Amino acid sequence: MSAGRVWLVVGMAVVCLNTGCAQVKPWEKGQLARDDMQAGGPYVMAGVMHEHVFSSKEASRGGNGVGGGGCGCN
Repeated sequence: MSAGRVWLVVGMAVVCLNTGCAQVKPWEKGQLARDDMQAGGPYVMAGVMHEHVFSSKEASRGGNGVGGGGCGCN
């Protein structure tokens, strides 16, 4: 590849990556702070407990970040 094409590809990548950047206005921050806008949704602990019970029942499965054996004890 010539140097011109490399710079063209790099420039296009920078333009594409910058389109995802946005400034959050002060009046929009309340919407983004709601529970249902958080990663995992409003029921994060329910998902964590469901994963814990599932990994406890599946003794042959990996740890999934939970210590202990397949019985669910730590």
